[in-house]
Amino acid sequence: MTAYVSLFDLFSVGIGPSSSHTVGPMRAALDFVDRLRASGSVDVVRRVTCSLYGSLGATGLGHGTPDAVVAGLMGLDPETCDPTLVHGAWSGLVRGSSTALRDAGFLDLASGGDRRSIELGGAHPIAFEQSDIAFEPHTRLPAHPNALSLTAWGDSDALPVLSETYYSVGGGFIQREGDDSSSIPLVEHPLSFASADALLEICESTGLSIAEVAWRIETELHGEEAVLAQLDRIWNAMEACIDAGLHNTGTLPGGLGVPRRAARLRERLELERLTATGDHDTSTEWLHAYALAVNEENASGGRVVTAPTNGAAGIVPAVGRYYLDFVRGADREGIHRYLLTATAIGSLFKSNASISGAEAGCQGEVGSACAMACGALCAVLGGTPRQVENAAEIAMEHHLGLTCDPVGGLVQVPCIERNAIASSTAVSAARLAMNGDGTHLVSLDMVIETMRQTGVDMSTKYKETSEGGLAVNVIEC
Repeated sequence: MTAYVSLFDLFSVGIGPSSSHTVGPMRAALDFVDRLRASGSVDVVRRVTCSLYGSLGATGLGHGTPDAVVAGLMGLDPETCDPTLVHGAWSGLVRGSSTALRDAGFLDLASGGDRRSIELGGAHPIAFEQSDIAFEPHTRLPAHPNALSLTAWGDSDALPVLSETYYSVGGGFIQREGDDSSSIPLVEHPLSFASADALLEICESTGLSIAEVAWRIETELHGEEAVLAQLDRIWNAMEACIDAGLHNTGTLPGGLGVPRRAARLRERLELERLTATGDHDTSTEWLHAYALAVNEENASGGRVVTAPTNGAAGIVPAVGRYYLDFVRGADREGIHRYLLTATAIGSLFKSNASISGAEAGCQGEVGSACAMACGALCAVLGGTPRQVENAAEIAMEHHLGLTCDPVGGLVQVPCIERNAIASSTAVSAARLAMNGDGTHLVSLDMVIETMRQTGVDMSTKYKETSEGGLAVNVIEC
């Protein structure tokens, strides 16, 4: 079994606040409508119901899951849609103010209004009420904690037109129950690898860096022009998210009253840059600002890149921007190598453990992202493949056991600050690894397997259910 997950799959442009609870369910609803159209039965549908199980049922409200499902049924794609059309798609139904409605109590099935819905044949109005989405947090399906079922009904309530169950397995990836293929889009290629040790062997036998191994695989699959375009597209989206977050102000939605801090921090740092007379190093503060900016955009439902998830979306962009702004000789080619190295490392986590907070806790999200950013930074600092592997191991080792306990079911507390701190850890671990020769006792493979085992043993209440930890000990006002 190979383990390389393509750059085109691991990083995807979507919307906040969650890859597993927003992007995944939206893609599942899109797939459901596609299947209705493929079967030729969409015109007989009068109603669609949805049940959200396990973690989706427990924290779906805070993560915008019902809005995402309705938006997907409308034909909106998380990669291309206007995020403002998603917000309120379900929650606005009760007020009759949602963009999802033709008239009160109806939505247009696959009415996205873009090229996709036009090609699929336009909209089909169906009856839809807020109660058509049910929350079942105490029902956990065996395949994955993030599960939802979608059922289309015709004139009769006795027999559905179509019923499907989906699993949102992290990072926006979905798996339909009954599919034989894995939810992980693994790549078959002579240079693909099943472990970090195998990757190092490839590097040593070929003389290639980790980024060059990823480049060879990607270009043979997609062609050089497409890979370069994708690398630029991903980084451009990451930078756009950072810049938006550095300038947007106000209070984050959801009721916790969490204020945005990135813009205020940027203003202070810019003022200090203009007025400072000493040599005070502000690189760490800027690193924190970049991470805060991304995760504040994510928390507000803005456009983000899963890296490898939305909850951990700030770390890879923040460390990449830190490289460009504070490392001498940094350039766009270095960013390409940075993203390719991060892809190779992220592939190992995705295929050998989990990047889902509902499955592994936050160690699977922030821990994985920290390891990706750390190893990638080590690579562009000039690290050898063994130093890169060592850097990624250090970063992950110090996130083992990290729980996912979002207050109010929102991707805000402790998630936003956690990305900033993990960005600092990534930089520190990369520089620590650069001071060694890559020799170390605990391998990256060992720490990934330890993370997987820890996730299996971790209590469900600490895995994105908001039933333990900070989620129950912080008093909500």
